[in-house]
Amino acid sequence: MYQQIVVLTGAGISAESGLRTFRDQDGLWEEHHIEDVATPEGYERDVELVERFYNSRWQQLHSGTVEPNAAHLALARLEAEFTGQLLIITQNVDDLHERAGSRRLLHMHGELSKGRCPRSRQTFILRDPFGPKNCCTCCIPAQRLRPHIVWFGEMPLGMDRIHDALDHCDLFIAIGTSGTVYPAAGFVDAANHHGAQTVEVNMIPPDRHCQFQYHLTGKAGELVPQLVNTILAGRVISSEPNL
Repeated sequence: MYQQIVVLTGAGISAESGLRTFRDQDGLWEEHHIEDVATPEGYERDVELVERFYNSRWQQLHSGTVEPNAAHLALARLEAEFTGQLLIITQNVDDLHERAGSRRLLHMHGELSKGRCPRSRQTFILRDPFGPKNCCTCCIPAQRLRPHIVWFGEMPLGMDRIHDALDHCDLFIAIGTSGTVYPAAGFVDAANHHGAQTVEVNMIPPDRHCQFQYHLTGKAGELVPQLVNTILAGRVISSEPNL
């Protein structure tokens, strides 16, 4: 039934795997002010503070206690079995989609498992925590790697590819994302504008300003496998319990 699908995933899908979401209700990111750990200016002011912040998250991700959940695995199954076009866009910086088996994937906010040369912008797999000895191999002298993370004030990655996919998709699904931070908050409008069916999966019920045609309230780990079963069976998604 569907030919081109775009899926957007946010913090909610990773939270079900035990990863803390960045922003708490008090506006702090793990007890840090956002401007101190998530802006280029904060990095310039205190490189070591920013490195400690991301090293802590990197260590949690590689602690052996965090694994992909049923939603990640279902999306990987969709990629493997769906015969049309699929792009998974994630706002998350973890690698749980990759661990589940997804490859048609775009990290619009960067990747926690990579560092980036501040001069050449080349990325490197992060095998050790950030620090003065973790440097690039592309420059002379070698440059200290910065987190490959899109901070506030920086442009998200892959926007041309994202807009092209949204212009041509016939199904857009957003999973576990608040839908309040741009540019991702505008993706549903773009999909609606081009005639796609739009579906939201979230723990929070929609408000009256919701732009999605269908909203499924509940855990991603329970609802996403059902969605994938519906798509692969060639059926149209609805808001009914059986989708």
